Amino acid sequence: MKELEKYGIHMENSRLLDLALTHTSYANEHGVESYERLEFLGDAVLELVSSDYIYKTDKYSEGEMSRKRSLYVCENALYEYSKEINLKNYIKVGNGVKEANKTVIADVFEALIGAIYLEKGLQTVEYFFKTLIVPYIESDVDFLMDYKSTLQELVQTEKKSVEYVVVKEGGPAHKKYFVVRVIIDGMVFGEGTGRSKKEAEQHAAKEAINKRA
Repeated sequence: MKELEKYGIHMENSRLLDLALTHTSYANEHGVESYERLEFLGDAVLELVSSDYIYKTDKYSEGEMSRKRSLYVCENALYEYSKEINLKNYIKVGNGVKEANKTVIADVFEALIGAIYLEKGLQTVEYFFKTLIVPYIESDVDFLMDYKSTLQELVQTEKKSVEYVVVKEGGPAHKKYFVVRVIIDGMVFGEGTGRSKKEAEQHAAKEAINKRA
């Protein structure tokens, strides 16, 4: 996976990487192992790395740490991270499956973490976590809240149009950022910045909701 090389990760064990990307449907058709065991391992490793980071970042209570961790290891979060490395394009599924769905992609991301851990060790996983995931934590992205959908519901009752416009983008390829404005009936109601257009749109929608509250 060339996308991993942007994070300084070169997987030399192609069999291990291949295993992480193999869905059960493909495994059953070809008599090989699927990603499920690696997913189990990757889930535990990701929980350890995220817990360690959150514990050392601030003096959160146990409940606050649990909530914080759940935001960044939930399915929505894993799916978003996977899009950064185009993971969906590498997953092998059986003939009866058109393409990997959101849940499968999130599971495969955990399997990939497991594979990286086995080949490169915990230190490399920590670097990958800090480079790919920590920016989302620092931006306080709430993966359990869909602000765009909420805003759409709010304006639909007033029959107003909602538009998201990218007004700026920059940064190196491995660390790009986008600035998006949300425009409601021709007026700017919010602006957001994120590592992806979708993340920036969510921030912009959140600001618009807060202004309307």
